[in-house]
Amino acid sequence: MNITIIAGSPRTESITKRIALHLKDKLAQDAQLNIQLLDVSEVPSLTFKTVWNVIEKVPTELHEKWQMMQSADAFIFVTPEYNGSYAPSMKNWLDHFPKDTYYRKTIGIVTGSTGAMGGMRATQQMQQLICALFGVPCPHMLIVPFMDKKMTESGELIDTNFEGNVNKFVQEFLWQAGQLMTN
Repeated sequence: MNITIIAGSPRTESITKRIALHLKDKLAQDAQLNIQLLDVSEVPSLTFKTVWNVIEKVPTELHEKWQMMQSADAFIFVTPEYNGSYAPSMKNWLDHFPKDTYYRKTIGIVTGSTGAMGGMRATQQMQQLICALFGVPCPHMLIVPFMDKKMTESGELIDTNFEGNVNKFVQEFLWQAGQLMTN
């Protein structure tokens, strides 16, 4: 199964990239999974002007990232909460692709912040976005409050009590993705 994790913050020192790195390492332990991390902060600032439904429409420097999106069997969207919503850079990136990129694919929602709510309001808006993209949101989300105290910059878990939350999210996400792929 090909899984693309999208770290949706435009900030190069994004705190939510920590959980994206942690999930990538955790999922990569399963030899049957091909895990790719697409970091939106590495994408040149683009304004949505066209849908990239064929590679010829994609800027040359983004061909590899386009392939990551097209080859995904499932996605994990990782975003900080900005003013009660997900990162605008995430929405801008996702809007460059036709809906069949996401059609009937499981999409896991992961949010994080340095505050106590962990991006809870962003998860609600991400669910609406995923349905509009014709994806299937995984009902078990991973919400990471106090992220700066839970993970290092490289994605290593500091708060071992949080490992159960991560494991449950991964278990539910993989189960749902597997079910959708077989139907």
